Amino acid sequence: MSWEEYEAKKETFVEQDDFWAIEVKGSVIGIVSYYWEHKPSNWLEMGIVIYDPQYWSGGYGTKALALWIDHLFETLPLVRVGFTTWSGNHRMIRVGEKLGMVMEARLRKCRYYNGVYYDSIRMGILREEWEETRERIYRALFEKE
Repeated sequence: MSWEEYEAKKETFVEQDDFWAIEVKGSVIGIVSYYWEHKPSNWLEMGIVIYDPQYWSGGYGTKALALWIDHLFETLPLVRVGFTTWSGNHRMIRVGEKLGMVMEARLRKCRYYNGVYYDSIRMGILREEWEETRERIYRALFEKE
């Protein structure tokens, strides 16, 4: 996006509650976000995008999502946080597992990509599960820094 396009739309990008930038050494490498699947019942789904493949598989996404889950549970009246991906996205499934998430649903062969059908995968974690495992997860992710 050009500077002019950003300037015209910046109020939709800056100081938003539902998505935050992921920054590494002064550069934005992606975003974390959430949306309401069903707000009256506090059913929230989150997501992550890391733009540059050089930052994939480096732990950045796992750290960002750990911080984001913590933020969501701290600031919203949630019982559960989850995300949806597809069975071909092995990195995202692994991130969910590292964060203590449970595979809650598998909808078979409903994602079509490059001539192949993949399963849709839903993963989630309950507040009490996060509170029980948060300290261990944080130690594993951030102790080396």
